[in-house]
Amino acid sequence: MNGVINVNKPLGITSHDVVYRLRKILSVKKIGHTGTLDPDAAGVLPMCIGRATKAADMLTAQDKQYIAEVTLGSATDTLDSSGSITETAEVNVTETDIKNTIAEFVGDIEQIPPMYSAIKVDGKKLYELAREGKEIERKPRLVRIDKIDVLDFDLENNRFSIKVDCSKGTYIRTLCDDIGRRFGCFAHMSGLTRTRSGRFDISESYTLEQIEDMFSNGDMSFMTPIDKIFDEYDRLVITGRKAKKMCNGTQISVQGAIEGRTYRVYDEVGNFLTISKAEDGVMKILKTFYQTIDGGGADK
Repeated sequence: MNGVINVNKPLGITSHDVVYRLRKILSVKKIGHTGTLDPDAAGVLPMCIGRATKAADMLTAQDKQYIAEVTLGSATDTLDSSGSITETAEVNVTETDIKNTIAEFVGDIEQIPPMYSAIKVDGKKLYELAREGKEIERKPRLVRIDKIDVLDFDLENNRFSIKVDCSKGTYIRTLCDDIGRRFGCFAHMSGLTRTRSGRFDISESYTLEQIEDMFSNGDMSFMTPIDKIFDEYDRLVITGRKAKKMCNGTQISVQGAIEGRTYRVYDEVGNFLTISKAEDGVMKILKTFYQTIDGGGADK
């Protein structure tokens, strides 16, 4: 069983909980997620099954989209509503103020990662240090905000919602905190849903209950084949002999490959072999998804 499942993670469980549930549903061990969602966050969590786990880092690196609720007037130690309030201030902002201020965060910006995050420092995760009451200096990280739209206002309750298109590594909690500090009245993230991760959209996602029902009825349509997650790349077919060399890690030359272009590479019988890039006259292997067997071609 190999492929990617676009899971719609519910509130209240961890990303590891989703892995555990899928292992039980599908009776497979090799499962990995592509970017953690906190228990207080919901939405798109692509899960790699079997050999698709080799693609997890490539999927994690793709752009994301989120819908977040921002609550003005208070900051918390976790930067979201799960934490303890650390600072408060009177709120006196208008809808126009919000729209104008948010626009200032579009583009390449620097963020200081929150203490309550999984980033490791000297082998220890920041949130572990934070739970010990420790706070250490963190270096700013460059991230990219492509677009921020205000979806609605509830200024009577000091809240508004935003949709954010951003690069990997963007902390929406930090963005909400930074917006509040720009206003001078503080803010924290009071809700978060990931609506897109790369090609995977929430409109095409499946709940764990749906996956369980479909699987029990022999319906595997919830699984995206590995090669389909790379359908932005052109298809390239190579011969059996070259296919065997490529699966063994040998860089080969291929007639007709365009310099600098990345391809989905298949053998003559349609087995998906690698993601490779034409570079300096050879196919540079980025990811291998098949291996060769003695005297044979690609082996699933």
